[in-house]
Amino acid sequence: MTQKFILIKVRKAANPNVNEELQWLGNSLGLFNLRDKDSSCFRVFITFVRNAKTNTALSSDEIAEKLRLSRATVIHHLDKLMDAGIVVKDRQRYILRENSLQTLVKDLQQDMEAFFSELREVAKEIDEQLG
Repeated sequence: MTQKFILIKVRKAANPNVNEELQWLGNSLGLFNLRDKDSSCFRVFITFVRNAKTNTALSSDEIAEKLRLSRATVIHHLDKLMDAGIVVKDRQRYILRENSLQTLVKDLQQDMEAFFSELREVAKEIDEQLG
C-alpha cells in the first residue's frame, strides 16, 4: 500500500465556523488546491464526513449524482483521498477510513509515526554502512 503524506501549515481563522474548520483541516492535509475552482474535492470530502456517522459507503456514481459532478471528476478526487489514506475502497464503494474525524487524524498520525520510524531505521543502517 502506498500512502502520500502532505502537511501544510495553514493559518486557522479566528472564530471559524464548522465549514471553515473542515476547509482548514482539508487544506492542512493538502487535499484541496487552487485549481479546484468549484470546490469539488471539498464537496466530495464533506460527503464522506457526513456519511461517516452512519458508516455508509458510496459508489462513485452516487457521489457524482448527489454532487452534480462528472464521474471522472469524482474518481480523480477519490484517488487523491485514497492516496492520502482518508478514504478506503470496499468492493465498488468508498467510505471514510474512520467514522470520526478525530479518529481519522489519530490514525494518520500513527501512519506517519510508523513511516518516520522506518525512515530513521534505514538512515541508521545507511550511516553504519558508510562508517
